[in-house]
Formats: sequence, structure tokens, C-alpha cells
Amino acid sequence: MKKAVKVLSAIAIFAVVGAVAFAQGADGPGIGAGLIALGAGLAIGLSAIAVAIAQAAIGSAGAGTLAERPESFGQILIYLVIPETLIIFGFVIAFFLNNQIGG
Repeated sequence: MKKAVKVLSAIAIFAVVGAVAFAQGADGPGIGAGLIALGAGLAIGLSAIAVAIAQAAIGSAGAGTLAERPESFGQILIYLVIPETLIIFGFVIAFFLNNQIGG
């Protein structure tokens, strides 16, 4: 787990430095627009990673449950759909952040 935290923090630092480095001058979008775009990307990316971790656990437990009780398919399907709302929230946040660029 500590290795994953180190890798994710290195990626985050690289992304922030990249957003600042690729920012254009006074006649184009500035550093703020790059950081807003970075935040929008992180909103979707981190929520997708979180959903993948949650659905991995739910899916493996659901497969075991379905092997023993096939009639619980609907309940397992609902458990698999609930974490997907996290990606929808991330998309909405990214959409709102994207509207802040250039305006």
C-alpha cells in the first residue's frame, strides 16, 4: 500500500508540474486554466479508480453468492450499480470545472 501511495503522489506531482509547465503566456490560457483542467481530469480519474476497487470486491463476493444462491441476482446487480454513481458525480464536477475555463 505504501508503494501505491508513493506512485500516486509522484504522478500527482508530475501532473501539477506539467500543468504549470505547459501553461501559455498572457495571450492564451494561463496556469489557472491548466490547473482547472487538471482538477477535472483528476475528478473523473480518481473516481474511476475508486469504483474499480469497489466493484472488484463486490464482484468477487457477488460471484460467490450467485454460485450458492442464483435467485439473488437482482440484489447483486444493484450492489454492482451503486458505486457507478461515484463516476457520475465525478463527471458532473469535471463538467462544471470545464465550464470555468475561459470564462
